[in-house]
Amino acid sequence: MSLSSNQTPEQLARDQIDERLRASGWCVQAKNAIDFNAGLGVAVREYQTDIGPADYVLFADRQAVGVVEAKPDNWGVRLTSVGDYSEFCALAW
Repeated sequence: MSLSSNQTPEQLARDQIDERLRASGWCVQAKNAIDFNAGLGVAVREYQTDIGPADYVLFADRQAVGVVEAKPDNWGVRLTSVGDYSEFCALAW
């Protein structure tokens, strides 16, 4: 994949995450074009949850099983602000 040098850091990160998810067997889709019949594993970008949009929600056989949140490298291990997504997946089951 060729990444454009005039993409924002967010666009570059999204392209890289999309590529890695696809390489792992996930069908990556936009929130306005969800097709759960595309495969057993569907990754939906900017999926709306009760606490706001998640960067990606991972669905296996139509069930939410995980969340991918992309954060800047300078966040380090400061991940407490995205921990609420774990509760979303637990409640979705």
